[in-house]
Amino acid sequence: MEILKETVFLLRKEILLEWRQKYAISGIFLYVLSTVFIVYFAIPNIQTQAWNSLFWMVILFASVNAITKSFVQENSNRQLYYYTLVNPQSVILSKMLYNTILLMSLSLLSYAAFSLFVGNPVRDMGMFLLAIFLGSLGFSITFTFISAVAAKASNNATLLAILGFPLIIPILLTLIKLSADALGLMRDSSIDTDIQILVAIDLILMGMSFILFPYLWRD
Repeated sequence: MEILKETVFLLRKEILLEWRQKYAISGIFLYVLSTVFIVYFAIPNIQTQAWNSLFWMVILFASVNAITKSFVQENSNRQLYYYTLVNPQSVILSKMLYNTILLMSLSLLSYAAFSLFVGNPVRDMGMFLLAIFLGSLGFSITFTFISAVAAKASNNATLLAILGFPLIIPILLTLIKLSADALGLMRDSSIDTDIQILVAIDLILMGMSFILFPYLWRD
């Protein structure tokens, strides 16, 4: 119960800080809109399969830009202050929740932009929204923890890319398969198994983050 209260408090803190620094989130939203607009001009008659791949590419790189600052912007004095007040699990959980909400917003914005400029080939909206939610959760868990690791190193961006992309590949491949089903590109009877695998990957990554982050937090 204590961890839950601390998580809610820290989540509110993250939202308030982001609201005061609107330029950061505005820059990410502008990046997404600009990228989709460039895709619209570069590929006038985009096929459904290319639409699916480009959509997740935009989400992936927007996720990296959005989550990189999770721990990098926290200076050592602020981290020491948090260390004396809250549990490390509350810190990592609050940032994962906030980043999941942020990535969900970015994903929905990207979908709206793709629908407006490129077209909307989605046939199964429920499956597509489920893929967006699971993808946002997986990207958030992975990149949030790696951002904490990278914040301890001098070369944050490079370390984030080296550690993050190998872990994100299984999630990305499964998401592309789920969204392909939602777009009518394929009909796979094992789609329920793929959803279970994606949920299992998210849970494993979250469990590892909960176990390892306290040791990183004490450093």
